[in-house]
Amino acid sequence: MEISIFDTKAAMGDAAATKGVELISATLNEKGSARIILATGASQFEMLSELVKTDLDWSKVTVFHLDEYIGIPISHPASFRKYLNERFVELVKPAAFHAIDGEVDPEGECARLGAIIAENEIDVAFVGIGENAHLAFNDPPADFNTEEPYIVVDLDLACRQQQLGEGWFPSLEAVPEKAISMSVRQIMASKAIICTVPDARKAEAVQKTVEGEVVPEVPASILQSHPQSSLFLDQGSASLLKPE
Repeated sequence: MEISIFDTKAAMGDAAATKGVELISATLNEKGSARIILATGASQFEMLSELVKTDLDWSKVTVFHLDEYIGIPISHPASFRKYLNERFVELVKPAAFHAIDGEVDPEGECARLGAIIAENEIDVAFVGIGENAHLAFNDPPADFNTEEPYIVVDLDLACRQQQLGEGWFPSLEAVPEKAISMSVRQIMASKAIICTVPDARKAEAVQKTVEGEVVPEVPASILQSHPQSSLFLDQGSASLLKPE
């Protein structure tokens, strides 16, 4: 795992986006098309704002959606479909955006998306890490073994409290208890992973991810075993790491 630490969230986001563009550009030059995964949430604000400014030929890039709540409409402020449509899809017009629909039968939606993503490999996955070290909505203890690309998951209390704390919902009771998430194995099958994690509130999760054992109780720790994963941090999120 390659780790980069920046003084500001803006610099972190710019560097993560630059790395992503380099990888996608190389893929386009090699294959003529690319397939990527995009995460959402507060951790991705700076990276996405820089990513959409680039002059990549997005018409050759297919985008997959990392996770979505079950039971909330696309009009809801916390909808991740809404988030990506507004912050990415409508701005760059990719070749395709395979969004997760949290309002239909969850098992059927997992099967539908699983069949599409299985058609070819993912070139670059843009992800984050939760305060409980979740990867996508794979809360601890995460399922490291399932081969299913998309799964229905229960959101634990720490995860739901994070969503409330970030201002996406008016109360804890309003935060859904279930979601559709890309599985850990599907994320790890990506050729390259760019993980962007700002804020001191995630420092403990980052420390466990980087310095601890690879265990389901720290889902993001699995990134240690990926051959091409890059972790972009700011001073807050990196604050508990041991000096090199």
